[in-house]
Amino acid sequence: MAKVKITLVRSMIGSTQRQKRTLEALGLRKLNHTVEHEATPQILGMAQKLNHLVKVEEI
Repeated sequence: MAKVKITLVRSMIGSTQRQKRTLEALGLRKLNHTVEHEATPQILGMAQKLNHLVKVEEI
């Protein structure tokens, strides 16, 4: 299965609690922190909900 690299590029200050919990579930903690995940529909859906805060790259 394909992998995606997700990077937090905008601060989560001012985000809703739901968005903060989604970032935590993805494993993103700090600004410019990058994580790799399998490209499952669940992960891609979470990244799409946060598309204004993260950058998604396929590997």
